Amino acid sequence: MTDLLTALLLGIIEGLTEFLPISSTGHLLIAQHWLGARSDLFNICIQAGAILAITLVYRERIWSLATGWRQPAERDYLLKILGAFAVTAAVGLPVRLLGWELPETVTPIAWALVIGGVWMLVAERLSERGPPSSQVTWAIVVAVGLAQVLAGVFPGTSRSAAAIFMAMLLGLNRKPAAAEFVFLVGIPTMFAASGYALLETVLEGEAGTEDWAGLAVAFVAATITGFATVRWLLTYISSHRFTPFAWYRIGLGALLLLGLPAGG
Repeated sequence: MTDLLTALLLGIIEGLTEFLPISSTGHLLIAQHWLGARSDLFNICIQAGAILAITLVYRERIWSLATGWRQPAERDYLLKILGAFAVTAAVGLPVRLLGWELPETVTPIAWALVIGGVWMLVAERLSERGPPSSQVTWAIVVAVGLAQVLAGVFPGTSRSAAAIFMAMLLGLNRKPAAAEFVFLVGIPTMFAASGYALLETVLEGEAGTEDWAGLAVAFVAATITGFATVRWLLTYISSHRFTPFAWYRIGLGALLLLGLPAGG
């Protein structure tokens, strides 16, 4: 398989899995066991391609926030998006600099998939006990910010799943509203992560070794497939549960632990 075709496939995988609560990082790392490992810059930047898709999907909402910040409700929501991003940056940057993360190998990813799937089943049931709400509280802001850090430390957790279900457990239990807030927080989070990874690559003198053509192909593929996926997901969760995604995680994690596709 050529390098560009491999990059295209990885970009499609990223776009399909970034917003579904099944862990894009986990799927990319599993895929790279067969297709060859890629740099951290590659993996993070194609995630930014998927986040660009969110920017396009929510372009009207973003424009409303940008132009309507003088209105109390819009300003409050915008400040909460920035607050969640600030929590992620304040906690996540030291964690990254200290190297606190599990190894990106199959076994920890498999356990994260299984545990995350069980967590989703329980969390969705618990969240439904409260009255329906679309209100984003400051407790939810902090929890979403910390959930994003948690997903970075434990590959296979899923940033979207960790953040959405923390928000739902704390009262934001209208799924489309929880997804919107988490996805909008992901825009500055992932663009900042991509910028940081790019800066590291340049400072370490590794820019010349990066496959920039492959990265560009994967970025575009992730953007296109991410756009289609998130549009479908928002329609799906408006009237369906997250249960199929939870069982998919549990099943995939169990297969990996049994060593069927990739070994232990």
